[in-house]
Amino acid sequence: MELLKRQILTALSRRDYSPQPARRLAESLGLGGQDYPAFQKALESLRQDGQIALDAKKNVTLPPMGNRVIGTFRANARGFGFIVPLEPNAYGDLYVAPTDTAGAMSNDIVAARAVKKGMRDGQRRYSGVILDIVERGGSRFVGTLQRNAETWYVEPEGRGYFAPILVDDAAASGARENDKVVLEIVSYPRRNEPATGAIVEVIGKAGQYDSELQSIIAQYDLPTAFPESCLEQARRVTQDYDPDAARNRADLTEEVIITIDPPDAKDFDDAISLRKDREGHWQLGVHIADVSGFIPMDSPLDIEARKRGNSVYLPLKVLPMLPEVLSNGICSLQPQQKRFVKSAYIVYDAEGNVLGTEFDNSVIRSAARLTYEEADRILKGHAAGFPGPVVALLKDMETLARAIERRRQKQGMLHLDLPETELVFDKAGRVVDAEPADTSYPHTIIEMFMVEANEAVAALLDRFGVPFMRRIHPAPDAFTTKNLARFVKLCGLKAPRHLDRAAIQDLLEAARGTPAEYAVNRHVLRSMQRAEYSPLHIGHFALASKHYCHFTSPIRRYADLTVHRLLDCYIEGRLNKIGLEEVLPEGDLIEIGKHITFTEQQADDAENELKTVLILQMLSKRIGDELNCVVSGLTNFGVFVQCTKFGIEGMIEPGDLGMDEWKYDQRAQAVVGRWSGQSVHLGQPMKVRIAAVNLPSRQLFLTPAEPLVASRPKRLKPQKPRAKSKRRKR
Repeated sequence: MELLKRQILTALSRRDYSPQPARRLAESLGLGGQDYPAFQKALESLRQDGQIALDAKKNVTLPPMGNRVIGTFRANARGFGFIVPLEPNAYGDLYVAPTDTAGAMSNDIVAARAVKKGMRDGQRRYSGVILDIVERGGSRFVGTLQRNAETWYVEPEGRGYFAPILVDDAAASGARENDKVVLEIVSYPRRNEPATGAIVEVIGKAGQYDSELQSIIAQYDLPTAFPESCLEQARRVTQDYDPDAARNRADLTEEVIITIDPPDAKDFDDAISLRKDREGHWQLGVHIADVSGFIPMDSPLDIEARKRGNSVYLPLKVLPMLPEVLSNGICSLQPQQKRFVKSAYIVYDAEGNVLGTEFDNSVIRSAARLTYEEADRILKGHAAGFPGPVVALLKDMETLARAIERRRQKQGMLHLDLPETELVFDKAGRVVDAEPADTSYPHTIIEMFMVEANEAVAALLDRFGVPFMRRIHPAPDAFTTKNLARFVKLCGLKAPRHLDRAAIQDLLEAARGTPAEYAVNRHVLRSMQRAEYSPLHIGHFALASKHYCHFTSPIRRYADLTVHRLLDCYIEGRLNKIGLEEVLPEGDLIEIGKHITFTEQQADDAENELKTVLILQMLSKRIGDELNCVVSGLTNFGVFVQCTKFGIEGMIEPGDLGMDEWKYDQRAQAVVGRWSGQSVHLGQPMKVRIAAVNLPSRQLFLTPAEPLVASRPKRLKPQKPRAKSKRRKR
């Protein structure tokens, strides 16, 4: 029910939502007749909680704006801000004038009085007056210490605007001008007085890799050092590790088993074997590091791993979920070393259809540690220097993986073609360039095998009816797919009436090789919800999977560790017993799932922000250089473009587009020149120049390489946006 309630509130919060009957809303959410009773129950629960309302015609809508609103404040550099209500309402965010912010800072939870401000486009408008700061968004900030005459201050860094914070006694901390520092708030801002703070940590000189790395770690409060109890437990299990004394494990040390990983990887948690059985069927072996054998439930390492949720992969730095003596040591499936694993065996026919599965605890010895580049060279015929059995295994792996891929695509699996880039660093940790990431077929081989193993384990646990941590990916709702259909039409592509998985596959294929390919793939991605961890049984939309969990990376993901413990119960014949401590209550799984979904998001955000900082540092030295971009966002205050080489987003201010008055037309999904009729559309390729970089706020300012309108037309008559010519499908 919780997922349904969230889907309903998300749909009602969309700008393009219009009040409608419950039955039509259910259809818009993709719910069939068998789902309608549960939908009605969720709707009634939301109504009783005051989170939705029914108008006079029994249409479902959000409640009207109350006199008192609680929400998150978002400050703007011009002094005003917006309140994002914690409980969605029919009028959206609340504008707060500069005189009414009451000293609130970005991310503060505030209480405000809603004030009516007339009507616009038939809808009542409100502004807010902040009455109280309910909860401060933070008390510690990271930034660069700066000086203006005798005044020392720090401008907090990160996305969103924060006013400078004054520092009373900078000399006492030993910090110098342009040092990166961590600041603790002493007094929060009042109406006309800025915040003041004290320096609690000096990180180092701004601009250096180590300083920027530590700044991101401090900003996101990422865990680094392990408690001594965890280190002691890790040392103890390492000392006690004796693979030759293993009991109740299948000995696979003589089988040909290999790992394929990036060249800089150290934690090898998956290995592959493959052979044909007597009937000529493929038997795939996916062997995953058996971390659960070293980490009992509720031990110090288990508690710490749950808290961390996952490893964090930053540029040139890894913050592991487990101490490195485990993650890079006895848990890592290093070549020629005996290691404990959980083995998932999946039997296939020649078309890649699953015929059966088995699971076991095993001991393996990896015959070879290949990089993706080495595996690709072998498959392309450059196998000199590699053992014959390894080469033969790799070729068989390719044959099976292609069969599995074809079968999964027929089932509706989605594949987005969004080129990724690898940053190129110099010895000092500075980004000097970027190059396309390796996308050779061995990546797909491993991806297919891992997805199949994850699915096999989830299907097993579902047969036993036990609650477990799933990896879920809800289907997009009708409102989202409607916007996607409108966008692809603007790209000159035909949009089917119903955008199900098959239709999205056809759309991606139609866009392949056209100028709109990147924009369509990116828009499809943005139309989907994020995958998350939860015990709710709703499947994985993008993978077209009914049963799905994460099983294949227990070294770096806590979700996988919980699944391993349940699989161990099955292998030992205990999974059908009542009262197992490994079978967590659904309520506990929901809370753990929320937490590890959050830590995963934090890790992604930290990685992306550090990449952004390092790229902006490089681009700040290339003012005036040209970049190839694609229009990724449109607003009245600017056009956002995505740099295809560096993967970074920048903004073009309306005045820089050309000699015209530019306005965002939401229906046309374009920014349009009032006098010229020239327009800028989502997905439009655009060559731009670097105009300025603001490192503290992570902003890149750009201008078109050539103005869209070079001079103001003499005939000052407003023009309609010019229609885009339709492109042929290929």
